[in-house]
Amino acid sequence: MHNNTRSSSLDQSASPVDPKLQAAAQRAINHHLPPSGDAAPVERPSDNLFLVNPTIDPETLLANAAENLASANEMAATLAFDLDDSQRAIALGIQQLIELSSLLVDRAQEQVAPVTAPVKA
Repeated sequence: MHNNTRSSSLDQSASPVDPKLQAAAQRAINHHLPPSGDAAPVERPSDNLFLVNPTIDPETLLANAAENLASANEMAATLAFDLDDSQRAIALGIQQLIELSSLLVDRAQEQVAPVTAPVKA
């Protein structure tokens, strides 16, 4: 027969719960199981490996896209000169697509944050 009473040795060896551990556990629970009620729902991450911060303004996003395209353009140009003729044509085609995309990003940047010409007196 199984005894349902607790052993007194278990009660004596149990240490008090560390407050830091208790707080960390509560944060973990609230993160994975947010409290229900009138609080705004917590946005759950998707299955994407990388996400763009939704609070970043369009001008910053376009500036970063332009920098990435400039880097890719430079890499494609450098690579093109290390390849034979048929492969070079493909690399230069990729470089042209990058350059055209860069022009599109530049135009979008002008629309988001137009550059104002200095006023002449």
